Amino acid sequence: MVSFKKLNNEISYELVRKLAEGGMGLVYEAVQLGAGNFRKVVAVKLIREEYSAIPEFQKNFIGEARLVADLIHTSIVQTYHLGHVGGQYFMVMEYVRGVNLEQFIERHIATGRSIPVDLAAFIVSRVARGLSYAHQKCDNDGRHLSIVHRDIGPKNVLLAYEGDVKLTDFGIAKALDLMYNEEGKVIAGKDEYLSPEQASYAVTDARADLFPLGIVLTELLLGRNIFRAMDHAESRRNIQTLPIPRFADLRPEIDERLEAIIQKALQRDRDKRYQSAHDMLTDLEVYLYSDHYGPTIEKMGVYLKELFAFNDTNSRPPIYRSNP
Repeated sequence: MVSFKKLNNEISYELVRKLAEGGMGLVYEAVQLGAGNFRKVVAVKLIREEYSAIPEFQKNFIGEARLVADLIHTSIVQTYHLGHVGGQYFMVMEYVRGVNLEQFIERHIATGRSIPVDLAAFIVSRVARGLSYAHQKCDNDGRHLSIVHRDIGPKNVLLAYEGDVKLTDFGIAKALDLMYNEEGKVIAGKDEYLSPEQASYAVTDARADLFPLGIVLTELLLGRNIFRAMDHAESRRNIQTLPIPRFADLRPEIDERLEAIIQKALQRDRDKRYQSAHDMLTDLEVYLYSDHYGPTIEKMGVYLKELFAFNDTNSRPPIYRSNP
């Protein structure tokens, strides 16, 4: 085990195994050790060694940690600590025992199952709840932070085996006094999960997170991202020009109420799109709960454990690749 220590050795973090890796960072399962045989399982995020000495990457990493430090919400992965040891910064985060949404989709494809429509809507409603909180967040002086996540996609949504849904990875988020990827020159985000304004190098606001959230909803329902192409540039063109289908024609269980939610989320003109994550959340919850007993965290947990044959005594979450 690799050990990180701080506070005169009163607290240390032992890295157990790699959970995720991307171009610039790594995420590990770790154990936090403290006084009195205290132990807590956490996640530790590191900059790759080859980037850790580059000031720009350090600045980005520190900026992410400072941004998410006060984002305390059940639908957002919590950050506990930013540390520095041996010239390398590390971030200590909440450990989510479960899978990411990409694995969830892939598991259904592998087993020939379709994701239940109500659970797809439930998952997206929980992400919308977390986004609504982040989008409305103010700093200690009451200034609106104007957070835009800019990287909504299945890899950045975690599903806990207990049924919780949590948004993670604010690594390329923009906010008040924090935007290292200059809009107008650089596209931030993954090509098949961009909003039209991201794909066209336009300046974004919170509505830019809602178009890709609509994409995630349709991918859960169909098992595929209709905008994804072999070529990155083609994926961006699809985001901007591909005719938006009637999704009820592609999956009959999608009723007119859910169809209307999807179509509004996927409006290319952001003035016609949902104007806030709260508005989208409200419509999803009305759809889920207005006329029947809809899905719950507990129902989600039961379904997830059955899907992955999870056993509390001998199972661990699978390792996944992400873009930390």
